Amino acid sequence: MAARTWKVQQEPGARALNFVQSLLSDFHPRDFAVEFWNGTRWPAEKNLLPLFTWKINNPEVLKTAAFSSNRQVALAEAYCCGDFDIQGDMAAIFALADYLIEKKWTRGEKLRLMGMALTMPTARSVPLEPGVVRLRGELHSKQRDRQAVGYHYDVSNDFYALWLDNEMQYSAAYFEHPDDSLESAQEKKLDHLCRKLQLKAGERLLDIGCGWGGLIRHAVRNYGVTALGITLSQEQLKWAQAHIAEDALADRCTVRLLDYRDLDRAENFDKVVSIGMVEHVGEEKLPEYFRQVFRLLRPGGLFLNSGIARAANRRDTQPAFTDLYIFPDGELVTISKLLGHAESAGFEVQEVENLREHYRLTVLAWLRRLEQQEEAAKRLVGEVKYRMWRLYLAGSAYYFQKPKLELYHSLLLKGAA
Repeated sequence: MAARTWKVQQEPGARALNFVQSLLSDFHPRDFAVEFWNGTRWPAEKNLLPLFTWKINNPEVLKTAAFSSNRQVALAEAYCCGDFDIQGDMAAIFALADYLIEKKWTRGEKLRLMGMALTMPTARSVPLEPGVVRLRGELHSKQRDRQAVGYHYDVSNDFYALWLDNEMQYSAAYFEHPDDSLESAQEKKLDHLCRKLQLKAGERLLDIGCGWGGLIRHAVRNYGVTALGITLSQEQLKWAQAHIAEDALADRCTVRLLDYRDLDRAENFDKVVSIGMVEHVGEEKLPEYFRQVFRLLRPGGLFLNSGIARAANRRDTQPAFTDLYIFPDGELVTISKLLGHAESAGFEVQEVENLREHYRLTVLAWLRRLEQQEEAAKRLVGEVKYRMWRLYLAGSAYYFQKPKLELYHSLLLKGAA
């Protein structure tokens, strides 16, 4: 995605201000300020402390907000390209975003806005490069899944290290108190998972989508298991293998670059865990996913599957920004569908826990840490990608709070033969 450039004649800003006031005529309480490219400013509503300033750099943003067919993606692209900035609380912008995305104008209102738009300055922009990452092959084929995983997780280990915890945990932490540090909450998460799995010394553990290997190293060190982790990310593999060697765990802990479908069916594990990987499987592949895990487990074995689920009342009719720019080919289903596929594969559902609020606190912590490392992040991945990840983390916090997103730990049992 190329950054946009523009040249706009300076003008009083009254026309743009009138347009924005019409655009937001029934948005209340307006707890943010608007600042235009020429310095004109519309303060927050009286007696409200602004949570952020919507700083409009390019007048084309106003037309995008009113007339785009997919306003969510169009506004996200405009932010990523620098057509507007958000100064202040990034997570607070999504009430405004939802208003603009969901707003339905009457024919008369639309004609009035169009007339006002014609009087505003026109900005020339460098056309955007195609937004959708170019993935080759059949949807959720092994080749294409590897490309999709690489697109997101192989950005840069140094980039992720700027804002993840020391163990590089890229999933929801477990907060006993909202003011817990990220490091403390992530360590509690690792213990929470291991206790749920009832790990015992000498057992064999498989981690599907093991990320940077923090869970398997923790389980080997503290619970005496032998562990295998698999990932499709080259960068995660390198980091995990280096830290396994550094911790002198190579005799009991292994990470391999491997698709879950390619695991040898002759292998058996006492326990299987998958944290934040099921979102990449694809709804049509869920039956195969659960059947494969069922085959790999010994009778009486436990499978802890953790993943983000879509709220049952959420109805999306268009691709979202994260679908196109953050997690290509990612698919979220409801928890009822997920558990239905698990039961059809032969599992008994032992326990289901919703940790939605824990994930909200986690992504807020990630967002704060990323923003604190803004300049370092931009040096590593560039301005546009920094903006993309800032937007995605802030949006995730908002949608977990709404809630439009949920997070479930599902503990599944393979019954005795």
